[in-house]
Amino acid sequence: MDPYQHTPLGRPAAYPQRVEPGVLVPIARRAARADLGLDADAPLPFHGEDLWGCYELSWLDAYGKPVRAVAELRVPARSPCLVESKSLKLYLNGYAYERFDGAAAVRARVESDLARVAGAPVALALLPATAWSALRLRPAPGSSLDTLEIAISHYAAPDAGLLRARGATPLRETLHSALFRSNCPVTGQPDWATVVVDYAGPGIDHAGLLAYLIGFRAHAAFHEQCVERIWLDLMRQCRCAELTVYACFTRRGGLDITPLRSTAPTACLPAWQRDPAQ
Repeated sequence: MDPYQHTPLGRPAAYPQRVEPGVLVPIARRAARADLGLDADAPLPFHGEDLWGCYELSWLDAYGKPVRAVAELRVPARSPCLVESKSLKLYLNGYAYERFDGAAAVRARVESDLARVAGAPVALALLPATAWSALRLRPAPGSSLDTLEIAISHYAAPDAGLLRARGATPLRETLHSALFRSNCPVTGQPDWATVVVDYAGPGIDHAGLLAYLIGFRAHAAFHEQCVERIWLDLMRQCRCAELTVYACFTRRGGLDITPLRSTAPTACLPAWQRDPAQ
């Protein structure tokens, strides 16, 4: 049975002419986490957030004149549900014909509606669209894996067996790859991302990590689920003492997302910064 058959996912949908919280589609995290071997009743082994960049947000001021803004939306990893991206796009476009007395009123409405869907407090920050062009893009930190000469023939699913420590001497290292690709589990459309791995502990074999990440190429999962799988596989296979993983997914429909999972309780992503590919 298709779990998304009663949602607007993967089918044509009319854009709302007003703010319609009912178009938001929650996706329970529980089932995907169970598939990763997580006990639904136990505390999560990681901390983090899902950071959305929303570039097509507009509403009307008290006199009916359009206002444009760029929004950053932060959904905590501990929330019971993630918010499906197409439904978020439909919801945000409903603001185009609604009048608000100011940005604070818009922020309060979005936070309230999304918190109900996600099942946890959600934070929204707004930046005038005119200020966005003055901000700088942030290149991926650390060393790139993408110049490694490796032979790969497995793309159907990530193989955690490729991940291995290359020595017992602990170190701290940041690595990234812009070759990551997965697929939407509903539409089958490709999702591209730059993945960043920052860790402390036994050194991770670089070639194995790159081959593992490329193994997601035909894998169907939501962005947040991909990052959680990477984090868990690295912790289990490489005995990391500290680990932060995030993936800067490219924009689709005026939205991009960067899920982050970490051993650090305070780990978060910098405000108003994006990977160049986003």
